[in-house]
Amino acid sequence: MMMPENGHRAHGFSSAAFLDSDEILGELNLNGDETFMDAGCGDGHIAIKVLEDYNHKGTVYAVDIYDASIDDMETYKQENDVENLINIEADIPEGIPGVEDESIDVVLLVNVFHGFKASRKLDEAVMELARIVKKDGKIAIMDYKAWDVPKGPPTKMRSSPTDLEELFNKQGLKMTYLNEEIGEDIPEGKSHFLIMFEKE
Repeated sequence: MMMPENGHRAHGFSSAAFLDSDEILGELNLNGDETFMDAGCGDGHIAIKVLEDYNHKGTVYAVDIYDASIDDMETYKQENDVENLINIEADIPEGIPGVEDESIDVVLLVNVFHGFKASRKLDEAVMELARIVKKDGKIAIMDYKAWDVPKGPPTKMRSSPTDLEELFNKQGLKMTYLNEEIGEDIPEGKSHFLIMFEKE
């Protein structure tokens, strides 16, 4: 797999070092022809994995707030002659330009959602995700459990599945799946949860 070089240099660390992208993507039951969005793509390793192994007939959007991430995804696109990759620099709660209402089959956010809490833009983020996902589409969120443990974001920036369910329900999205045993093995157990929502 040809990886971009930035290693998410603009912010934090790439999750590629400690999360298994195949484990995550296996949860989504992709058909291979979806319009898929890696929202908060970072170094792009998940978007690239989808392109190369899971979604040969569909379209992949890679979205990130950091220009370095999008620049490197553009380099990947050009060097590998990838036609079904669309890269967008955007702050998700402020809106994702060029993405039409109800146009995305699957939106995946890995280690991204706690950032919306940190910036106090939770409602705005959920509203934008609700806008872009198709009816019967999926919004999948994988993030750190709301535990007080050293690795990951500060405890006060973490959300529980119940917190997310309340947020998404307000925007007409219902929880359809929850896996609380996923991610990295840490002394306390599995580090993450993965939750999915659909538009009612």
